[in-house]
Amino acid sequence: MPSTVPAPTGTAHELKILEQLETDPDLTQAGLATRLGVAVGTINWYLKRLVAKGYVKAQRLDRKRLRYIVTRQGITLRSRLTVQYLQRTMQLYRDTREESHRLLEQVRRAGFKDVRLEGDGEIADIFRLTALELGFGVVTRSDDGDLPVVAVRGTQLELRKGDNG
Repeated sequence: MPSTVPAPTGTAHELKILEQLETDPDLTQAGLATRLGVAVGTINWYLKRLVAKGYVKAQRLDRKRLRYIVTRQGITLRSRLTVQYLQRTMQLYRDTREESHRLLEQVRRAGFKDVRLEGDGEIADIFRLTALELGFGVVTRSDDGDLPVVAVRGTQLELRKGDNG
């Protein structure tokens, strides 16, 4: 039997809003905005859209307060968005590992056993773990200027020659 839920076109914001409302349906738009670190107007826009599509139902508690209830269709959407998020995250992880291997092979062919890493965050962590797994030393000091440098640029890794070479 075909699903009556339309294919999700949601975003990370929709996923986060649905998760928060399932946990606390009495959250205000201001409370949601604070938790998600976005403007109240952004929350208002997303909530109107989620209500219009049938993913969330708004119940009036009093003159100024609403309760937002995630519908069955909204729960299905949240599940789909969660799966999509996990798939994208795992693909980014696999791509980063593959790129790390490729760059480290270039470094090895150039005769180096250490590499300098510039940047931080999850992408840098994945690179660091891959390098250590392959037997490379990873340094972050800028006084190691002869070493090849791998810089984190958003979700990308960039290899360049050492600053002194």
